Amino acid sequence: MREEKLRAGKYDVDVPLVRRLIAAQFPQWAELPITPVAHDGWDNWTFHLGERMKVRLPSAAGYSEQAEKEARWLPKLAPHLPLSVPVPLAIGVPGEGYPCSWSVYDWLEGERVTRGGVEDPVQFGWDLAMFLMALQRIDPAGGPPPGQHNYFRGGDVMAVYGAEARRSIEAIADRIDAEGAHAVLDAAAAAPFAASPVWLHGDIAIGNLLLREGRLGAVIDFGGCAVGDPACDLVIAWTFLESAGRDSFRLSVAADAAMWARARGWALWKAALLLASGQVVNADEAMPQAVIGAVIAEHRALR
Repeated sequence: MREEKLRAGKYDVDVPLVRRLIAAQFPQWAELPITPVAHDGWDNWTFHLGERMKVRLPSAAGYSEQAEKEARWLPKLAPHLPLSVPVPLAIGVPGEGYPCSWSVYDWLEGERVTRGGVEDPVQFGWDLAMFLMALQRIDPAGGPPPGQHNYFRGGDVMAVYGAEARRSIEAIADRIDAEGAHAVLDAAAAAPFAASPVWLHGDIAIGNLLLREGRLGAVIDFGGCAVGDPACDLVIAWTFLESAGRDSFRLSVAADAAMWARARGWALWKAALLLASGQVVNADEAMPQAVIGAVIAEHRALR
């Protein structure tokens, strides 16, 4: 992952840099060991700080607003949620040649979500739905609207990413059902968000979900959170959930036909972009071509 991030032009962050930042800004923790986490994400560089904390540093300028946003809103969201979420402990400022604000959090216990690690897919689908519904019930007053800070998750998928999605479809037209893919996007465009904005996570993917004793126990990385259309939070229905687990999620989450149409638009945009660019995806997630096929089949079945 480190090599891929650097090839993509991400900031070069390593243990010596993090050690200098901690020593300069939080000297009370300067003697604690610092080590990279085993499975890092794309938006941030993440390191263990001692045994009970972690340090997260945005990997590019586009994620630079997320640390302060999480510090402000996570303490307000956490009391209303049924699962554990990160606890911000401190906010660092740019320094030592690093240009962004960064964060120190309490370490959340849990195992990465894998297909083999989920003991009961039906329970997992229900737990995830209950988390999203609880998040959506929280008072949205003052919450951040979709924007560059979260790459417009919660916004109008077709207004923001529709043109890119259609270009990606044309680039891979020899490998997918291009006519069906465009029909999915047409349906998303015909089902604009018309309800009151609610809280959304913005990146419900298995890399941001933790298991405890086989069940969903924690949700991390709220850098993409916003107040808007929660359709983007449903994409995991095709990228990870299968058969009974997907059915459980569908039946438990509060989403009407229009929201599912927009969710299919989000799923197709991302999958087409990944397939067109040849990006590597998590081995425990569905391959982009499979996601595209699934949303097309679902759309056609509803006609």
